[in-house]
Amino acid sequence: MNRRCAIGPALAGILIAAAGVGAAFLVNAVSFLGVIIVVARWKRTVRKRTTPRETLTGATIAGLRYVRYSPAIRALIFRSGCVMFFASGLLALLPSVAHNVKDSPIVYGLLLGCFGLGAVLGALLLQPAQARLSTERVVSGGIVVLGVATIAAASLHALPAPSMAILMGGAAWIVFISLFNVLILNLTPDWVRARVLAVSILVFQGAVAAGSAAWGALAGRGGIQNALLWAGVGTVATAVLWLFLQLPNLNIDVTPWTHWPMPRIVNGTVAADADDAGPVLVTVEYDVIPEKTSEFLDAIREYGRIRRRDGASRWGVFRDLETESRYLETFIVDSWAEHLRQHERFTQADRAIEERVHSYTRSQPMVRHLVFAE
Repeated sequence: MNRRCAIGPALAGILIAAAGVGAAFLVNAVSFLGVIIVVARWKRTVRKRTTPRETLTGATIAGLRYVRYSPAIRALIFRSGCVMFFASGLLALLPSVAHNVKDSPIVYGLLLGCFGLGAVLGALLLQPAQARLSTERVVSGGIVVLGVATIAAASLHALPAPSMAILMGGAAWIVFISLFNVLILNLTPDWVRARVLAVSILVFQGAVAAGSAAWGALAGRGGIQNALLWAGVGTVATAVLWLFLQLPNLNIDVTPWTHWPMPRIVNGTVAADADDAGPVLVTVEYDVIPEKTSEFLDAIREYGRIRRRDGASRWGVFRDLETESRYLETFIVDSWAEHLRQHERFTQADRAIEERVHSYTRSQPMVRHLVFAE
């Protein structure tokens, strides 16, 4: 996807300069035939299901819930939205920049081609940069370069100068997009990856649309140069977000850790014909080491976020007034089928927090499953 995004503007710019806008749209439409053929001939391996099939509404809610209770993913999406709101000014106002250089569609085609060529070069330089620098430095550097390129495009009017600025902007653009997409994909397990990516794209494209409208309106009132200047300054300023929203580790293991035993059903009613029975109340009783109570509560609250992320609609932890060391974790899941899916959503990355919770107890916790009695 990133490679297509990188090459597309370069080819579009060449076509616009050589044959006009109509030819660029026609070639772009025909190019999708290759994608359609590949997708049609793709023989995907069918995965064997061990849990009930999700409905469209339930799957959508599960995806949104996963984003809500995943701090690293929320930080990534918020940060990309902020950057794209300001960075969108360069592409949105590129036709006006070309018009200021020379009133000719060929100039716009050349500038767009420079942006695309820069994206190709950025894709080629990405791997060597990652080998020498951390992901945070590469991303922050790309954001700064993109902002500086936007400011330069506002100040330079002779064709070679804005062309070089836009070339640098295209390289920085693809570096930012590529790394953020990789981070989103690496941070999400298979079952929810497409849904999280859809939310990320929604925010990304929404920020581009909102930014384009905002910078266009500002250019109409205060001039193109002022709009690009403020867009560039805002883009550079978003690099400071690394102080508050640092990029997560790329080596997080999100493969499933299906170690929980399946609940033992007494009469088989729920398992046999009532997957939608519910809501389901799950209780986990812990015998906590008295000296470790404070550490246990900190760990169990972090564990509660994982429970909510994977399907719990309500969660809480309670202290037994009669037995000092006894604590009861409770959470509610909408249906029995959703709880079965919850068993498969735990990942290897979550293993550390569960082991941390258990390290503060004197015995294995006692788990109970209760279904709403109609």
